[in-house]
This record gives sequence, C-alpha cells and structure tokens, in this order.
Amino acid sequence: MAPKQNYAAVVHGPNDLRLEERPIPEPAFNEVVLEIDCCGICGTDIHFLKEGGFGTQMLIKPIVLGHESSGVVRKVGSSVTHLKIGDRVAIEPAAGCRTCDLCKVGKYNICLDGKHCTTQKHDGNCSNYYAQYADCCFKMPDHMTMEEGALLEPLAVGVYAGRRADIRLGNKVIIFGAGPIGLVCLIAAKAMGATRTVILDLEHAKHRLEVAKKLGVTGVIAIGKNDLEDDLVRKIHQILGGPADRVLECTGSQPGMRVSIKATRNAGRICLVGLGNKDVQLPMVDAISREIDITTCMRYNHDYPAAMEIVASGYVDVKPLVSHHFDLANVHEAFRVASQGEGIKIMIHLVPRDTNNPVKFAN
Repeated sequence: MAPKQNYAAVVHGPNDLRLEERPIPEPAFNEVVLEIDCCGICGTDIHFLKEGGFGTQMLIKPIVLGHESSGVVRKVGSSVTHLKIGDRVAIEPAAGCRTCDLCKVGKYNICLDGKHCTTQKHDGNCSNYYAQYADCCFKMPDHMTMEEGALLEPLAVGVYAGRRADIRLGNKVIIFGAGPIGLVCLIAAKAMGATRTVILDLEHAKHRLEVAKKLGVTGVIAIGKNDLEDDLVRKIHQILGGPADRVLECTGSQPGMRVSIKATRNAGRICLVGLGNKDVQLPMVDAISREIDITTCMRYNHDYPAAMEIVASGYVDVKPLVSHHFDLANVHEAFRVASQGEGIKIMIHLVPRDTNNPVKFAN
C-alpha cells in the first residue's frame, strides 16, 4: 500500500463535524486494513451529529462517523488466510468481544464490550483507511458494485428484523417508515415469502413511497396530518385484505407502535426496529389480550451472507436506494441533505466513484 493520507469525518459534538487527518492503521494478526471505497449515511450518524448521540450512546470523545461501507483490502494480518490484498469486501461493522456469555451464545450484536462502529467508544469507517477483523469482511463477487457492498449493512438489518419477526411464506406484512431501513425491510420481507405488504410514511415523504412501489410493495399509505389511528388501521386492512400477520416498525414513533398493535391479527408478531421516541404509551391491554408478540432487534446477527445472496443473485436491484452521491470533501453537504430527509440513501465516496467496480456505471 503506497503511503497516503487518511482523512476521516469526525464528529466532536452536536453540529460539529470536521474533516480531519488520522494515522493510517496497521492490522492486528486477525485484521485487514481496508481502503474504504464508499460509505452510506445512517440515521444513527445523524443522531450523533445533531444531538451528540442517542440513548446510552452519547459522545464521550470525538469519533469517526460511518458504518455502511465497502472497501478494498490493502494490508493483511499475519493469521488471515481467506482474504488477500486487492479483494473487494463488504464490511460488517459489528463484532463482539468473543469471550462474554452473549458472544458465546451467538448474540455478538448486543455484546457490551464489542467493537461496534459507530459507538461512543469506537470509531466508524467514513475514512480513507480502516482496520477491521478479517472475519467481518465478506468478499464480494465480481459483478457486485462497491455501492451494493455498502448497502449490505442496512439490508442485513432488514434481514435480521424479518427473522426476529418470524416472517413466513404467505404472510401479510406492515412496514412503518419508508426510509432506508423501512425499504430494506420491505426487500427482506418479500424475500422471506411475504405475499402482501403495505408501507406507511408521512405525506412529505411521498418520494420514498414511490421507491417502495418500484420495489414491489402491494400498497402505500401517505399519512396525512388529520389521519386518525383507526383511519390508518382501516386503510391497512383494505390493502392487505385483513389484519397483518407481521409488522416491522421502523420509525420508533408512538403512533407507529400504536397502529402496529391495532392493525395486527390475534397472535400476530411485531418487531420494533426503529430508534425514535424514548418513552411511549401503548395499548398494552389490547396487545396482551390478543397475544400479540412484541420483539425488538439491534443491528444484525449472522445476516451478512443472506443479505449478500439477495443482492448477488439478482433478486432485487438495491442500487436505486442511493439517491445522492458526494465526495468526502463535501461531507458537510452530504450530512445536510441526509438530515433534511431530501433523499433515500446518501452515499459518500472516499475514492472516485467506479474506481473499484469491474462493471462500470453508465452514469
């Protein structure tokens, strides 16, 4: 690897984002050093930038943002045998400590001492170079683009949410929120066998609902300011032909959770995916009396292989999820666009777009 500079998007506090030079890392025995190709902006990145974090993950030091990335292997640790210099990889940014009780039962995604980026203790990978455990790097087939590799991170969230909701063949599924996570949940739900799907978002997000239509959703609902909960339940049932079997709630909002319960059949299942309101009031007597299971999900759990297969097989074209492209030098504008909800997925390119794609884009 020729010596180069390593610039990174570093958040120091609310609305304090800086482009800074960091040392180029060296790999540990079980790591690889990656030259990052592209990095998508996630809602958690925006929380760190706008509010200084979320929940228990509040800033305690400046950190590098970004975790939806793909890159090219530039250095290989001494014990790494399955990757070589030049390999193009999708990067799973969550790794457990590998020794605690949670990791030993496979729940590395919620390990308290793991290397999860971006968190208050661990830098993200919106930087030119990044070191990651080699077994968290998934080699991509030649026909996949680097952007598709970066999109595996949110898609893996959708796959895990679908597994936690136990979506089965023939299920009717509601998805609240047509942002990037809601849209990948739609992709995952359909891949798992959902036959009727409905996705809801606010009226001003109609551009996102249009993307959902292109992805094959059965119906969309643009929520108006005067819509009541029962109005939404009625519209959902009209599209699905009755109550839902499963719900993926991706907004974290109280209204979304309340309607999820009301619109679900007896013995249905709801997975809470989105991080939103800290405290909510829910119709729990309704949920309990109808035996509605409510579960949650955090990150993903051994879901990258399935996410890669969904993309590599050609089952769905995820590239249209990327609505805006920015170079790292324009990272402030990229975050402005993402914060305002002007697009779908905002992609930051750490190298000129198409540099590492065997099959080139036409645009």
